[in-house]
Amino acid sequence: MVINAQSIAADLALIREKKPLIHCVTNFVTMNWVANGLLSLGASPIMAHAIEEVSDLVHISNALVLNIGTLEARWINSMKTALDAALECHIPVILDPVGAGATRFRTHTAHDLLAQGGVSVVKGNASEVCALAGEKLTTRGVDSSLTPDEALRAAEKLEHEFGCVVVISGKQDIVIAAGSQLRVYNGTPMMTRVTGMGCLVSALMGAFCAVQDDPFIAAAHTMATCGIVGEIALTNANGPGSYSVSFLDFLSHVNQSSIAQYLTVESHAQS
Repeated sequence: MVINAQSIAADLALIREKKPLIHCVTNFVTMNWVANGLLSLGASPIMAHAIEEVSDLVHISNALVLNIGTLEARWINSMKTALDAALECHIPVILDPVGAGATRFRTHTAHDLLAQGGVSVVKGNASEVCALAGEKLTTRGVDSSLTPDEALRAAEKLEHEFGCVVVISGKQDIVIAAGSQLRVYNGTPMMTRVTGMGCLVSALMGAFCAVQDDPFIAAAHTMATCGIVGEIALTNANGPGSYSVSFLDFLSHVNQSSIAQYLTVESHAQS
């Protein structure tokens, strides 16, 4: 399994050519930012959550992204209905368990969605991944109190139990699938100073999964692309405000040449 600038650029070209429709049942704090990010990448976003229409919209979409950032009962029902529809039409599903571990409500909801079946990739920080795996921990809102390496055992447990790819985001990102592990060292601390950066990464993962049959490769391509764009954007920003604009700009034209210049990944078989 090779992850390199050429393989990432090939998926980017497919996204820009096919413009996959990504249905996001996501939180209202970062919805606009996520939609603009998908457009910058070359995908097409739709951000609908009404239970009356989610099933119909999933059936015309190329991927589904579920994000529990602003959770409430109506949205949970919509997410479950959307997940059923995604199973029917066999499209990839990305689950972002925002804040899992902060409350039992969030943890149980994220776990219920995962247990419903059909989730292709779970992407969360170390604390969220540990909470989903049932490990006791202390957490601080939506931020992680652990390092990605401290969540490795929990990620392996989730991967084994639910048969999905698990991504632990952090200072280095770790992508785990059956028998494979890949670490992405790209990125910058500035990315944590823009609210919704993690939500955007999950949505972009939906776009990569829509054009790449292997969810492990799609997840690795997403984390590498976002980290590289994050590094390049920093060269043209004066602070978090201009950085977010710079990120969207570079996301729209990141190419094989810039990826080759910045890409730092390491892959090896799981022990």
